[in-house]
Amino acid sequence: MHSKRVIIVAQVFISGMMAFLMTGFFSFLNLGFSVKTLGTWAAAFVIAWPVAFCLSLLVSPLAFMLAGRLAGPGRD
Repeated sequence: MHSKRVIIVAQVFISGMMAFLMTGFFSFLNLGFSVKTLGTWAAAFVIAWPVAFCLSLLVSPLAFMLAGRLAGPGRD
């Protein structure tokens, strides 16, 4: 298992990447490609990243527990 520090840093990267990709995807899906879309995407990302980070800290223990049960040792 990784140290608490590594897990927190990984959550920063994971939540940032997911917030970036998801806000971008839905901004382009709803608004199409335009200069306005880029501004909307940036504003959504600034809000979404801290929210995604906090939520990822809450759900990651559950996710790791479920992953361990489904794919842990002896599940090959």
